[in-house]
Amino acid sequence: MISPSAPTSEIEILAQMVGPEEPAFTAEFARWILTLHFTDETQHRIRNLLEDNNQGNLDESARKSLDKYLRVGQFIDLLQAKARVTLNEAAGT
Repeated sequence: MISPSAPTSEIEILAQMVGPEEPAFTAEFARWILTLHFTDETQHRIRNLLEDNNQGNLDESARKSLDKYLRVGQFIDLLQAKARVTLNEAAGT
């Protein structure tokens, strides 16, 4: 039987590995992590997928594509949270 506190998604599993609330990156790496973002073209694609999804117009392939973008975005969010903690700790805040 799976424990109620067991991770249920890839992001929850990665969060257990990354531990975003604990500093561990070098300051240089943390600053680099904070520069990561989707390109304008990719952001436009994601917005279109989200709009289509909200209107119920996504086929299975597009839904899978949107899910992948969202998971990658969540992972980058996790890394950036850890980067911010690292930089805050380095600054003594």
